[in-house]
Amino acid sequence: RERREIKRIESSAARQVTFSKRRRGLFKKAEELSVLCDADVALIVFSSTGKLSQFASS
Repeated sequence: RERREIKRIESSAARQVTFSKRRRGLFKKAEELSVLCDADVALIVFSSTGKLSQFASS
């Protein structure tokens, strides 16, 4: 599997779509970590537009 270069997405619409998809994936991984390790997990993410998204396992 080839490594992809990580760089800023120039199109704001494409950037928002990617942020949304990756945010869902990040929250899912945080939930998995919480369940598998019986750990309290908190996650705070701000979008490029300043919108707050949060996740807490308990």
